[in-house]
Amino acid sequence: MRKNLYLVLTLVFVLALGGVVMAQEEISLTVAGGAVGQEKELTIKAAEMYMERNPNVTVEVLDTPDLANDRLGLYLQFLEAESPKVDVYQIDVIWPGDLAEHFIDFYDYGAEDIADDHFKAIIENNTVDGRLVALPWFTDAGLLYYRTDLLEKYDRDVPETWDELEDTAQYIMEEERAAGNEDFYGYVWQGDAYEGLTCDALEWIYSNGGGQIVSPDQKITINNEKAIEIIDQAAGWVGTISPNGVTGMGEEDARAMFEAGNALFMRNWPYAYALAGQEGKPTAGNFDVSPLPAGDSGSSAATLGGWNLGVSKYSEHPEEAAKLAMFLAGEEVQKMRAVEGSFNPTIESLYEDEDVLEAVPFFGSLYDVFVNAVARPSTATAPQYNQVSELFFQATHSVLTGEDNARSAIEYLELDLMDLTDFETGEPMQP
Repeated sequence: MRKNLYLVLTLVFVLALGGVVMAQEEISLTVAGGAVGQEKELTIKAAEMYMERNPNVTVEVLDTPDLANDRLGLYLQFLEAESPKVDVYQIDVIWPGDLAEHFIDFYDYGAEDIADDHFKAIIENNTVDGRLVALPWFTDAGLLYYRTDLLEKYDRDVPETWDELEDTAQYIMEEERAAGNEDFYGYVWQGDAYEGLTCDALEWIYSNGGGQIVSPDQKITINNEKAIEIIDQAAGWVGTISPNGVTGMGEEDARAMFEAGNALFMRNWPYAYALAGQEGKPTAGNFDVSPLPAGDSGSSAATLGGWNLGVSKYSEHPEEAAKLAMFLAGEEVQKMRAVEGSFNPTIESLYEDEDVLEAVPFFGSLYDVFVNAVARPSTATAPQYNQVSELFFQATHSVLTGEDNARSAIEYLELDLMDLTDFETGEPMQP
């Protein structure tokens, strides 16, 4: 009897001990995140928050290229090899349709309890065939940054049209150079041949009544007079109000020039706001943001941006990776990133949070810019969007660098898009 009792107690002890060992199993997860501005720093901070609450989990943040196209190339190397090296991927708002086959469905891991907290449009964007393949992390829209001190000094207003921007940029640039700053330019933006140029150029075209490259109903609309006109106008900025080197600039290049005090205007994303305001920089206390200028349409246009979190279905720990992703995309982390890094939350309630609005006032005043931003044609052209975008930014870049004129480049672009997509041509939809 005693022997049997001893065996039972021993078995219970062994099972309990095994349970403790299992509960404390060491798990390592890797997040492939961005490093633009404060992205990596804040992702590491969020990872540390998670590890404090989950001591058996180690989270490594993998550095990735700044340019979206280079980052996608790196991701595809892992995903197409079905590599378990990366568990959580930070993915662009335009990628869910193209990468869906590689990601888990968050609805299998309890995401139905949190999905309604986020902007509905982004949840819909990230849902492919009923599967939620990515969680919204932060949203974006293009903004115009401007030097308040210089506009006041020269008694100029914030430009509401591209023509006004040109005029003010040229005038103040010449005055500042005459005053001794020979490195000063009127306007910096993203002109390199990559996805950032697609975003900038879409803003020019849509604001000028030239449509969205490919319409939501799958008509190729880029070959129109309004699109040609504004691309020609933008090409005229290169070497005049913008440096010749703008055709090689990404977000960080433009930000560095603006923060050094060498540009009056800058087109960039909201992340640059917190950085430009850091103490000791020439821009600290001397800048603000506004909607981008309008063209002939009379309406400003801001390209919808933003990044999401997907979990690789090749992860060795998909359940833990899903928990990590849901923590990173949750209210606590999104608030921290908004306050410390001016990253736009995707959780609607945070736009009424006092701490967030104190740190980033324009989240309230420019709220309509973010919720009405213009989408790139990633849904209409999926799964070929990246090829569509590359054809578009390469054609635009050829005009900016003087290799081609806008009319010829756009005509060839239309033919290339027809060959790629088999879509018909159509008239652009007006904003």
